[in-house]
Amino acid sequence: MAFKYLMDENVDPIYTTQLRRLKPDLFVMAVGDLTAPPRGTLDPEILVWCENNDFILVTNNRKSMPVHLTDHVAQEHHVAGIFILNQKLGVGENIEQLILIAEGSFDNEYQDRIEFLPIV
Repeated sequence: MAFKYLMDENVDPIYTTQLRRLKPDLFVMAVGDLTAPPRGTLDPEILVWCENNDFILVTNNRKSMPVHLTDHVAQEHHVAGIFILNQKLGVGENIEQLILIAEGSFDNEYQDRIEFLPIV
């Protein structure tokens, strides 16, 4: 399985643009894109969409996303993973992390997990 990232609507669009430019074979969508969930979609619904479409969610949401993931898994659902961007890193460093993860990870390595960048 190739990695697919869904950028949460609160993630700066520069992430989507730069990931597509730097790693064209990486499939990157953002909430609000034509076939992605529309802007304003609630987080639990985003997780269902990610599960159904096998996307890893990339977000800034450190507070409520762990609760949403716990609820999602408790309902016997799964998600390919959730990556939380590090606000102390620059955009370029977060993007570099996302590319390295996509290039060097195993299928399902992050299933039902939240990872905070950088992954050490």
